[in-house]
Amino acid sequence: MLNRFLFKRIDNAQLIVFRIFYGLLVSAECYGAIATGWVRRTLIEPQFTFNFIGFEWLQPLPGNGMYIYFAIMGTLGILITLGYKYRFSALAFAFMWTGVYLMQKTSYNNHYYLLMLLAYIMAFLPAGRDASLDAKLNPKLHSHTMPNWVRWTIILQLFIVYTYASVAKLYGDWLDFSIIDILMRSKDDYPLIGGLLQLKWVHKIVAIFGILFDLLIVPALLWKPTRKIAFGLSIFFHLFNSYVFRIGIFPYLSLAFIVFFFEPQTIRNIFLRTKNIVVDQVLTIPKHRNIIIGILGIYFVVQLVLPLRHYAFKDDVLWTEEGHRLSWRMMLRSRSGTIRYRVVNKETDKVSFIDLDDYLTKKQRRRVACYPDFAWQFAQHLKKEYAKKGEDIQVFVTNKVKVNSGEYHEFIDPKVDLASVPWKHFAHNEWILPRQPTDSTKTSD
Repeated sequence: MLNRFLFKRIDNAQLIVFRIFYGLLVSAECYGAIATGWVRRTLIEPQFTFNFIGFEWLQPLPGNGMYIYFAIMGTLGILITLGYKYRFSALAFAFMWTGVYLMQKTSYNNHYYLLMLLAYIMAFLPAGRDASLDAKLNPKLHSHTMPNWVRWTIILQLFIVYTYASVAKLYGDWLDFSIIDILMRSKDDYPLIGGLLQLKWVHKIVAIFGILFDLLIVPALLWKPTRKIAFGLSIFFHLFNSYVFRIGIFPYLSLAFIVFFFEPQTIRNIFLRTKNIVVDQVLTIPKHRNIIIGILGIYFVVQLVLPLRHYAFKDDVLWTEEGHRLSWRMMLRSRSGTIRYRVVNKETDKVSFIDLDDYLTKKQRRRVACYPDFAWQFAQHLKKEYAKKGEDIQVFVTNKVKVNSGEYHEFIDPKVDLASVPWKHFAHNEWILPRQPTDSTKTSD
């Protein structure tokens, strides 16, 4: 039964059309990052970047190297669209995008993580076998079909993303709409809708619609009677997010995914203009079926478990941030904080205070003041900088943080030398102080 479901042949029009959209969008993302100054602000101007911990060896290329890097990725996107050297182009983009993702998190975005996962998924799917230069140059590669597991891999990944995003919203500050009010305050100068976005009843609609859309959109697209309605709501939802939150290609990538929910022949008629495809109903089970099933099984178990890891940590993820990333916890909270670094020379006991303006960009300073891993990493950076001058130091911080509309509370233990403690990836870092019971913020999921 499982073999029949996974390995039956289906029309590949959905995958082929998605490949074209995917290539265009990643190309726009990469060229756009250069044109809008994102590369300059994020990877060139800072003295150093905040990598994912453990990947400190991944550093931006010197000079204008990152412009070239992103230009190459944009070109790979075009090659993906054209289906030229598809496997190489898709895999090269996946590796390069992973490098960018891991070398900086100051501009962290859940959508960048989704694009990294998708890049590897697409690299191993047979997306270059139709409407491609590869198929034209080598007719033996040409095919109008694909195994059914290809389509359902994409659908299941989307279902996980949307479902976890919906469940994460079921916490106090979302349900009382206060976080929506905070997120919308900076949008009051938007043309046409800026004033509308400040209205309380609009906040209620946004909050409730956000939960229901994320929870129901994949089932609604799968069920034929609701598919067209869900498609219309998807257009509204994602264009609204694109305009209001300015989150790059993600809304358009989300709309591109919808091709996997419509009948392949419908997609073929609209985009490929080819005649009806007759799919061979003879079931052919590949010899490596167990490897495919094993890889898919392991991958999706990880995807299901990873967003739940914060439950294994002490205190609330909304406060500690431990387990927040890679968990589809999108647009959930607003953090602000203050921080002061005190450096103590171990030999002379000389005390000095750090002017963050000497080291960090404005955006980096905000992250250091609010997020524990940033605060810890900057302490490690200071330790290395002082070591170059022959000084062995301790680093202490005075740090207060507030979440959403709550009160400021002490966040990092001021008695702990952050330069000497290790970072725990899979356990709670005890120097993160617990949430104070008087905090008016509510607990998250």
